Amino acid sequence: AFFWLVSLLLASLIWFVSVHLSDREDARLQYGLLIFGAAVSVLLQEAFRFAYFKLLKKADEGLATISEDGQSPISLRQMAYVSGLSFGIISGVFSVINILADSIGPGIVGIHGDSPYYFITSAFLTMALVLLHTFWGVIFFDACENRRYWCLGLVVASHLLTSGLTFLNPWYEASLVPIFIITLCTGLWAFFTAGGSFRNILKCLSCK
Repeated sequence: AFFWLVSLLLASLIWFVSVHLSDREDARLQYGLLIFGAAVSVLLQEAFRFAYFKLLKKADEGLATISEDGQSPISLRQMAYVSGLSFGIISGVFSVINILADSIGPGIVGIHGDSPYYFITSAFLTMALVLLHTFWGVIFFDACENRRYWCLGLVVASHLLTSGLTFLNPWYEASLVPIFIITLCTGLWAFFTAGGSFRNILKCLSCK
């Protein structure tokens, strides 16, 4: 979570400086800078995810050195899951905290012609982002460990695409549906990356 916060701080500083060095009266330019800031934020998040992977690898080597059997008590898959979940939770908190503050009032959602589904769609979007960060963490760590660079590229690309789709709001049908499709596909990818199989699913459903 700390690594995600540092990446957000750096992205915010870059966006802040860009805005103040540009023409603040140009609405189109400011909107373009907002998109630029979102893209920079995504790239920094993935860069810090990689930095965290390298840090955990060093820690893993240290734990293996001091353990009795010469093996680390924590597996890479466990670290990937915890890392992704931490990224997702802190991302979700930041995504929804201002929305929850606005929901206190005063006023009624949609009274000025805005969508009355703003809060419920924001909740679903936050849920998707938490899940996506968890899935991305599992896939990213496995790709780094096995040097599958095309997987790293797909993780970054899907993260950029998900972030870009949010700019379609308040046209929620055009943003939420693709994001949940990406979430489902990424979840299946992470499941098989973590060693899952259809046989395991059938065993789980049959309680064996």
